[in-house]
Amino acid sequence: MPRSVNVVAARARRKKILKQTKGYFGARNNVFTVAKNTLEKGLVHAYRDRKKKKRNFRGLWIQRINAGVRMHGMSYSVFMGKIHKQGIELNRKVLADLAMNNPEAFEAVVKAVK
Repeated sequence: MPRSVNVVAARARRKKILKQTKGYFGARNNVFTVAKNTLEKGLVHAYRDRKKKKRNFRGLWIQRINAGVRMHGMSYSVFMGKIHKQGIELNRKVLADLAMNNPEAFEAVVKAVK
């Protein structure tokens, strides 16, 4: 009995991976084994960096709030402590946006906290 192999499925699987690696440099986009390794590594980086992105943005927001608050003679930690004690429900993303794009509104928040 002849050996039975499902070439249709195998080719589809390879084609799917090679389609995803379109645009990669050199053998990374057309040699299946190299492309597969590159794609897997890329997906690992993508998964990890989706988490990292959240950390990076939180750090950026904290820096922006700190810079805005220091203009009014207060530190970030003191400001955040007081804002929580006052019960003002503004998250860091909104506070950073106010500090950067709307200094008058941010100043009003700082005065409300003081």
